[in-house]
Amino acid sequence: MTDRDPFAEGERAARDNIPAEANPYSNGSDEHALWAAGHERIAGAVEARQSEGS
Repeated sequence: MTDRDPFAEGERAARDNIPAEANPYSNGSDEHALWAAGHERIAGAVEARQSEGS
C-alpha cells in the first residue's frame, strides 16, 4: 500500500496547469482540503510571479 500525499498531489497538479476544480477527493474531506492547499500554494506563487512581470 502506498501512502498518498494530497498536498503534494495538489502542488503537482498546479504545476501541470490542472485547475483546482479537478480536485479528485470528496468535497469536505481532509484530503480535499490538503489537495486544495497544495494547489493554492503553487498557483498563488505562479500568479504572483506573473503579476510582477506586467
